[in-house]
Parts: sequence; C-alpha cells; structure tokens
Amino acid sequence: MAVTLQQPTRARLITPEGQERNLPVVLRYSAEDPLAVQITFPSSASLDGAEVTWIFARQLLEDGLSAPAGSGDVHIWPCGRARTVLEFHSYQGMALVQFDKIALRRFLTRSYAAVPAGGEETGLDLDQGLSRLLGGV
Repeated sequence: MAVTLQQPTRARLITPEGQERNLPVVLRYSAEDPLAVQITFPSSASLDGAEVTWIFARQLLEDGLSAPAGSGDVHIWPCGRARTVLEFHSYQGMALVQFDKIALRRFLTRSYAAVPAGGEETGLDLDQGLSRLLGGV
C-alpha cells in the first residue's frame, strides 16, 4: 500500500486589491506519484464555486522555498524569512497565495521521509503508469 500524506494548513490569498484572505488548504503527497505534490483549495476560493487542486513537482516546491523557481503555470518564491508565495496561472486568471514557510518545510520533510529525494524513480511502475495513461487498469 502506498503512503499518502495529508497536511491541513492555512494560507493567505492575496486579492487584486492587496487584501489578505485566510483559507484552509490541504497539502497532499502520495508515494504512488512520488514526483508530485498537491495543494487543494476550498470551493470558496474559486470563481466557479468548485474545490481546486493544483498538482506540480515536489522539487519545484523545494526549490521555491529558498529562491524564485518555476515557469509556466506555477511560480514559487520566498517572501522574507517566514513566508513563501505561490503564484498560480490558469485560463481564468492568476492567484497569489502566501504560506508560512515552516508549514511547507514540515510537509516536505514528511514527504521525504515517505520517499527520499532521488528515490522517486524506484517507486514508479512504468508499465502500470503507461497502462493507466492509455486507458487500461
């Protein structure tokens, strides 16, 4: 059975007016998809009233804790000593979300305990992944 970690935490959505709005979010990591992390935002944070989950590279989150990182839809950078900013881009627009750096670091530490850095490939079953991708089991 693959390890799945969930860590509820708080984030701050930065509105276009510069206001901060507290949000409960859930950070997830699964050994079945060892290269990725997930952040799920509540339905109250989306334009269409649906829960939103972003999935991106665990390494991107790690890199963004100490220096600006990312291209495309997700950008991450440190904001002072205590916070980290995640910027998400979609066809509907852009969202800026601040996290306490310690919460993200705790989550990453737990994920590395489940699947150490560099050990991600040993947890991947290429045949099973291709089968799922191509509509099999």
